[in-house]
Amino acid sequence: MSTPTSGPVGAAVHWRPAALVIGLCWLIVVFDGYDLIVYGTTIPALLKEPGWELTPGQAGTIGSLAFAGMLVGALFAGNLADRLGRRRTILACVTWFTLFTGLCGFAPNAEVFGVLRFVAGIGLGGLVPSANALAAEFVPHRFRSVGATAMMSGVPIGGALAAIIGIPTLPALGWEALYLFAFSGFVLVAALGRWLPESAVWLRSKDRADEARAIEARYGLSVAEDAVGGPEAAADAATPAYRPALSTVLRAPFLPATLLFGVATVATLFAWYGLGTWLPKLTASEPRFDLGSNPLTYLLALNLGAVAGSAITAWVATRIGPLRSAIIGAACAALGLASLVTYPSSIVVVYGALILAGVGTHGTQCLIISAIAGHYPPILRGTALGFALGAGRIGAVIAPTTAGWLLDGGYGVSSNFLLFAGASALSAVLLIATYLLTRTRSAGTAEPEPEPAGALAH
Repeated sequence: MSTPTSGPVGAAVHWRPAALVIGLCWLIVVFDGYDLIVYGTTIPALLKEPGWELTPGQAGTIGSLAFAGMLVGALFAGNLADRLGRRRTILACVTWFTLFTGLCGFAPNAEVFGVLRFVAGIGLGGLVPSANALAAEFVPHRFRSVGATAMMSGVPIGGALAAIIGIPTLPALGWEALYLFAFSGFVLVAALGRWLPESAVWLRSKDRADEARAIEARYGLSVAEDAVGGPEAAADAATPAYRPALSTVLRAPFLPATLLFGVATVATLFAWYGLGTWLPKLTASEPRFDLGSNPLTYLLALNLGAVAGSAITAWVATRIGPLRSAIIGAACAALGLASLVTYPSSIVVVYGALILAGVGTHGTQCLIISAIAGHYPPILRGTALGFALGAGRIGAVIAPTTAGWLLDGGYGVSSNFLLFAGASALSAVLLIATYLLTRTRSAGTAEPEPEPAGALAH
């Protein structure tokens, strides 16, 4: 006896387009980006909130709490996904961060607000890797790099959405409304509950092959590529028998590259999330940036630059390789941010500099992920990506607090732009060193396809 969800391939199934799953996962990342970046949109209003008496340093600490929560969430998400499956993990994480981000709109004081941001961050940290991994199963192998780039565009698009909504909403309804808007994520939870399937790979790992085949038939998929005997298994068979553990990537022959990739990720995410948190406040508090435009449009330019930059740098990477493309992107970000210290009198120049910053931070991180995937054997890719992105969260955690300290210390807006420009320049230098270290390995071989798994410049 069979059912549409658990019967054999020959059972009656209702066909659905794989694009539906990819679209749902992309929406997840958009909501994730909104919930993460909306704080930067509201900082100027929070600093003026009666009774809260926030200083820039305290606001920076609150900004770091969400990223600290993401660290906690990332630690538990992998084990949770292994136990419960990707579908239920995704549903739990979306419900979690939607609830606690929305509750921020009711926070009576800064202390409660900070706790809610930390708790919401736990759900944020566990979500995007699972969504990326699930979506990758519904993209043909040859198009996975394109799919990964498209998925990653959701983070800055969510940030741009926060700015677009914030421009009319903040003066009319106050900062609370931007957090209450997060409750609309429950509509997404309902859609996910109705249409999001489980991972066929996970089902096979739990000896539920009939259900896996039913999903593959319903969505027109080939046998799960990560199943025994798939392409990845063949690739693993051709490499030495490395043990997939952190200790493996932290010793020869991988240690130098692992450390370089990790520190480059710290520097890149430091600049990206530092800007995302503080840009509206920096431009609103400096009269020389009052060029007839709402400060939130500057945040919009940064995020739209990140979207366009991901596509452009990914295309360039197909010509010259991800590391060389990443070096160019990071250098552009450093130059663009450094130019803001001169306080350009043209709004076009300011927008251009911020677009370059988006290209060279978010776009560069996508390329670092691609380069990591190409450098390590398939069996070590997940471990190497996990180390680099986990280390990178350190940059995301300390950036908002460090920038706030500089403002509290009276060093001015320019100190922040120099700080983020320096982080991008450091990333470029580290990536040059990484390229010189790894080019011998890639010489004479085709540029590896970017790996989508865990592709969180987030």
